[in-house]
Amino acid sequence: MLNSAPSSSEITDVPYYQPVGDECALFEHAWRNQLPLMIKGPTGCGKTRFVAHMASKLNRALTTVSCHDDLTASDLTGRWLLRGGETIWQDGPLTRSVREGGICYLDELVEARKDVTVILHPLTDDRRILPLERTGELLEASDGFMLVVSYNPGYQNILKSLKPSTRQRFVAIEFDFPPPKIEAKIVSTESGLDITRSERLVALAGNIRNLKGRDLEEGASTRLLVYCAKLIVSGVRLEDAIRIAMIEPLTDDREIKRALNDLVVAIFG
Repeated sequence: MLNSAPSSSEITDVPYYQPVGDECALFEHAWRNQLPLMIKGPTGCGKTRFVAHMASKLNRALTTVSCHDDLTASDLTGRWLLRGGETIWQDGPLTRSVREGGICYLDELVEARKDVTVILHPLTDDRRILPLERTGELLEASDGFMLVVSYNPGYQNILKSLKPSTRQRFVAIEFDFPPPKIEAKIVSTESGLDITRSERLVALAGNIRNLKGRDLEEGASTRLLVYCAKLIVSGVRLEDAIRIAMIEPLTDDREIKRALNDLVVAIFG
């Protein structure tokens, strides 16, 4: 059985996260039952911050790996290295988490190579083992170990998708952008911007997100809203802050940028 999570008085430096529903309780239940967790949601909606918040709350070491096309299984498990004339084994981030009972977070798993997802399979069933072929070791996961992965369903296509055999090894929580009032509170808390202007930025983001799938590939993320708010607080003109934080990162098309500027005028006057 897992040890009880520390009391709130024992928790220090917990990253700020504003719950939207019961996601915190569900995460903790998954951890206590030693279940792997998949978090689905759009870019910049708070998935990574949520995992950092929960790892700190549960007093678990967190290792985050951003997946990409060149990430290999060896990058996660480890490799033999030459040091001082000797050949030594160096654990990769996944292996360290398995040994130490930490939380390993693989961000955007869908971007990883197939050999990466294959090595996760023995860790995501009742065996909870990590075979290290290069050392001949069959590593059993420590009690506190948890595997968490995320991906953005909006980016999935035929060439990049998670196989059903992989998806069904995880319990899953779906994320989206927070409701406007909660998102405004997040923006204000993270940046120090007053709540009135934070609410207007959120309203602007809502209008921009309505263009997703038509004129824009992605809408404005909560992350971009926080960036924009921080620029405003630091003295950047509102129009300039919106342009460099909420318009230029989303599109290069001049016509779309003009349309987004019209939204800014409509909301901020």
